[in-house]
Amino acid sequence: MNHIIITLFAAAFFVCATSLAAQDVVEVPLSSDTAASESISTLDALFSDIDDWDSFTSRAVSAIEAGRASNVAFGDLRSELTIWRDKFFAHKSSNVLRIATVQSQIISLGDAPEVGEEDPRIAARRAKLTHQLRILRAPVSLAAEAFTQADGLIREIDALLRDRRADSLVERVQSPLNPAGWARTWDNLQGAQRSIRAEVISAFSNPSRRLEFFRNMPVFLFLVSVAAVLILRGRAWFDRFASLIIARSHRSQKVVSFVLSLGQVIISFVCLTAFTHALTLTGIMGRRLDQVIDVLPELGLFPILAYWISSRLLSNGEPLESHQLGLVSGVLKSAHYSFVLLGYSLMLFGLAREFTMINSFLPIAATVFMFPFGLLLAWSLYWFGQKLSKTLIVDAEDGARYFRATLRSLISRGLILAALAGAIFAALGYGYAFEVLTFPAALTIYVLAVLITLQQLSVDFYSLLIRSDNGSRDALFPVIFGSLLMLVALPILAIVWGAKITDITELWSQFREGFSIGATRISPASFLLFAMVFVIGYTTTKLMQTALRTTVLPRTKMDAGGQNAIVAGTGYVGIFLAAIIAISTAGIDLSGFAIVAGALSVGIGFGMQNIVSNFVSGIILLIERPISKGDWIEVGGQMGYVRDISVRSTRIETFDRTDVIVPNADLVSNQVTNWTRGNNVGRAIVPVGVAYGTDTDRVTEILREIAEGHPMVVINPPPSVVFMGFGADSLDFQIRAILRDVNYVLSVKSDMNHAIAKRFVAEGIEIPFGQRDIWLRNPEVLNFSEKHQVQTPVLQAVKDVPSKDDANS
Repeated sequence: MNHIIITLFAAAFFVCATSLAAQDVVEVPLSSDTAASESISTLDALFSDIDDWDSFTSRAVSAIEAGRASNVAFGDLRSELTIWRDKFFAHKSSNVLRIATVQSQIISLGDAPEVGEEDPRIAARRAKLTHQLRILRAPVSLAAEAFTQADGLIREIDALLRDRRADSLVERVQSPLNPAGWARTWDNLQGAQRSIRAEVISAFSNPSRRLEFFRNMPVFLFLVSVAAVLILRGRAWFDRFASLIIARSHRSQKVVSFVLSLGQVIISFVCLTAFTHALTLTGIMGRRLDQVIDVLPELGLFPILAYWISSRLLSNGEPLESHQLGLVSGVLKSAHYSFVLLGYSLMLFGLAREFTMINSFLPIAATVFMFPFGLLLAWSLYWFGQKLSKTLIVDAEDGARYFRATLRSLISRGLILAALAGAIFAALGYGYAFEVLTFPAALTIYVLAVLITLQQLSVDFYSLLIRSDNGSRDALFPVIFGSLLMLVALPILAIVWGAKITDITELWSQFREGFSIGATRISPASFLLFAMVFVIGYTTTKLMQTALRTTVLPRTKMDAGGQNAIVAGTGYVGIFLAAIIAISTAGIDLSGFAIVAGALSVGIGFGMQNIVSNFVSGIILLIERPISKGDWIEVGGQMGYVRDISVRSTRIETFDRTDVIVPNADLVSNQVTNWTRGNNVGRAIVPVGVAYGTDTDRVTEILREIAEGHPMVVINPPPSVVFMGFGADSLDFQIRAILRDVNYVLSVKSDMNHAIAKRFVAEGIEIPFGQRDIWLRNPEVLNFSEKHQVQTPVLQAVKDVPSKDDANS
């Protein structure tokens, strides 16, 4: 029943996929009027607001040519252009199936004859279809033109913004070390202080604001109290609660510890949010302070995450050999402090930058005011880079750990370089260069630390699943999970280092659009459809092979070699059909690859000549079946059983249980001895030697009785005993017997030799053995006295007498 269900499922898959692939051919064409009305409706839907599009493009072109708009304005303009471009991209694929159907119909009618007249009905039909095709292509062409225009304007805006950023990168203001700028900075600070004080006094003087302040005072006190209690005792309470839960966990301690550690981040963030919300509820902070308070929770995440990451990666709870960062002993504590300082430095630097922007500081004043915070950030980054460089020495033979140690060393050097270069740029007055170098380097540490923490979580989770810690770090699941984390982190790191979200979306748009090869466009959607259909077809093929191998073919009278040939042939045909159906379903036109394939075929033909030869030979082996799985063969001096016949080679298992991989071309072109081709009947030859003077007739009779008495020897034809001749030391005989199963030839020979030895002893028949007589020339020159032992070369004349082994071989 199972194999019937699997076979029906496979048949249904191929039928459905073939019908889907053939939809473009069997679709009934609409009349030209219907196609025209549908195309016009599509065109109206596309350009229902054509006036808005024209005016928008005019405004965009004017703004780009003038180049005076701000970066924010250009960003908004680019966002609108992106919306229009996405709309046009969607309309580019309209009427695709209908256009393909009409094109196929025109091709089926053929070209108009150059000589002679054509049937008027065919000419009229071709003209009607050509007119219909022009109508169907109109919205596609217009959408493609508009898409090109929108894409070009987007590229112009991106180029303009990149030029502005490059100019600001090399823009220099007065050095913050120059005392001439300190007075301006002090004036800006006093002006900001007066403005904030005036806003607070003005808000408190307002009766409605003052009434709101006293009305929200209970909520304010409650939120401040909650924040204070959580700050003072929240971490201790939570740590005690977490320790109780972890103590009750056994194998899941690491995973539970990670989940519970997130509570520290949540509690700290709730405290900070409650405090900032309480300050906002007062209503008397003024506009400037409210803007600073609004960014406080966001910037406060830096020290909060610094504490959490340090507790996960820079704790002393694990052995140094298995530590994530591999730092030497005595460095973890100072590395913990340096990373926490880095978090506070990022928060203070962000608050200072927000403060200068809100109060509209002059460039010189902003540079002087930001300089101490920048130095603090650079110093903390330099300190952490120094600690990160002090890692354990790893043997180069340990590839994975050596790679991680090398990567840590490169990161530590990069942090030190970014800190020093940023401090130098800031001292010279290149404030923007500092912000695009040192600040992103510090944020990169956060991103990498979170990736390492999540990677360790995947290792712990995998260990929990397999209930073992051995080899979990190098297992496949954590490696794949780590690779996915790196792919997710790439756009985040790009944004950290100055890329705009619009740049990421632009890359995604280009990726989604795909690329063209000739007249064929390959997009991610078509590739995913191809992969999905091919995987389904491949899986179905494997299911069919399993059903044939385990259920269907064993019930037939076919031999094992034939069953293997049918299963292998089904696999080749199924994979080929799965590829063809996947290509047709995805709408990939292979004619576009014809020129490329023709150019590559010559080079590939020379480079893959042996592979192709082995593949063709494998097909020949499966069709002609000169050898089959399970046969006992001898080829190229190797003897053994055929265990597998694959596309390229055949695996032979020798009698000493070693595998020999033989290319299929050798099995087709060279001489192959198949001992079990067709059946297992074979002949065994047992040589026997007896001493001279023995009755040869009696020996023949004894050997025949021994051969006929063995159960593996067939009676028809009967075994024979042959007197081979007179040897140097023995009378040579041979037992020649046909065996029911030649695979037992060695066992049969052994049994016969045992029987021969016993009968010969009982009958008194002598089996000769080798003897040697040694003759010494001039023995009188030898001196056997103890005082004068002469080491004289002696020529020996050896008369060799064949041994027992030689006589039986």
